[in-house]
Amino acid sequence: MNIWIAIGVTALGCYAVKLVGLLVPAGVLERPLVRRLAALLPVALLAALTAQQTFSDGRDLLLDARAAGLGAAAVALILRAPFLLVVGAAVAVTAGVRALGG
Repeated sequence: MNIWIAIGVTALGCYAVKLVGLLVPAGVLERPLVRRLAALLPVALLAALTAQQTFSDGRDLLLDARAAGLGAAAVALILRAPFLLVVGAAVAVTAGVRALGG
């Protein structure tokens, strides 16, 4: 039963956050600082999520095949490769390092 209570509270919280977002006056949303934050926040959140998923197993920091794949993806991005090639390079390098025992 505790899980359903947590799910209900989370759903209500998400709805409340969405409602508060709709109630914000348009003048506040047109400020340059708010526009800049709205543009940069998704990138920062995605970077944080990527770092957490790459260098953590939930409790400890670690360096394994996922880090090598992320490095390969970064190199492909620096070389301005298409997105599918970036993903493919990351997958190939990660699989190769794992196959070698890493």
